[in-house]
Amino acid sequence: MLELRRRQFITLLGGALADQAIPANAQEPVRVRTVAALMGFANDAEAKARTEAFQQGLESEGWSLGHNLRIEYRYAEGDSARMQALAKELVELKPDCILGQSTPVTAALMQATRTIPIMFVAVSDPIGSGFVASLARPGGNVTGLAMQSTDLVGKRLALLREVIPDLRRLAIMANVEYPFAALEMAEAQTAVRTLGLDAAIFEIRRAEDIAPAFEALKDRADALYVVGDALVATHRIQINTLALAGRLPTIHVVREFAEAGGLMSYGANFADLFRRTAEFVDKILRGAKPSEIPVEQPTRFELIINLKTAKALGLEVPPTLIARADEVIE
Repeated sequence: MLELRRRQFITLLGGALADQAIPANAQEPVRVRTVAALMGFANDAEAKARTEAFQQGLESEGWSLGHNLRIEYRYAEGDSARMQALAKELVELKPDCILGQSTPVTAALMQATRTIPIMFVAVSDPIGSGFVASLARPGGNVTGLAMQSTDLVGKRLALLREVIPDLRRLAIMANVEYPFAALEMAEAQTAVRTLGLDAAIFEIRRAEDIAPAFEALKDRADALYVVGDALVATHRIQINTLALAGRLPTIHVVREFAEAGGLMSYGANFADLFRRTAEFVDKILRGAKPSEIPVEQPTRFELIINLKTAKALGLEVPPTLIARADEVIE
């Protein structure tokens, strides 16, 4: 009997010590999720603003960097070979989700994985590019926010005519190696015909083609429509400098081009796109399948006018247009 009581005492004592060793409010270790992101350019003010918008969007959904979330960024810097290599590198990290900026980046990521969820942003034609089966039901491991750029071509030309009422001849410059360029050029030509303008196409494929293209269009156009892509973005200062030297007003797709000396830009607000992309990523991290998340379109657009460039070109921008601008560069 004495031995039995001794054993019971030891058991009770061990239980009490265990209760003291493990706090009552002890929690399971926090699971850290990993998001990879393949972006365009690193040392770019707008790129940093988009990254901040993406992270703020994730934070608003309850994710905290360094606590329950890790983001691995890589930057292609407009280099196709680098883009392919970085896509493979990110896939090898086995992240929970990958963010892909632009059509070429998304294509590279899809070549690297058909299983890891991919969230694209600023993709111009996700169906035509083969990324999704439909906008409502993507069907694979890819979904995100489309660019809707071609739908805005007519709007851009209408804005250009407000500044240049006697516009008759329009030059269209595009990198024809960029798959989406043909689609946007076709839309631009349709819009040009609707407005009763004459159009001339100037194709580029590499940086060395830019200066000769401007030589070729000399005295053949009243304004220039620039189809954006990585090559054009990399050399946007050169393009706008040559356009200014040739007395050519320019209209662009995104604000960076107007900030780099272009006359105007009209397109989706990229910071808003990246903030909304965070909502897609949040759904994936919480168990949703990309195949069941519908592709969405931009809801916010912005008009940027560079009055310094307008003044250099001797153009008077109507006050009514300035009042409608989201930003005026003076």
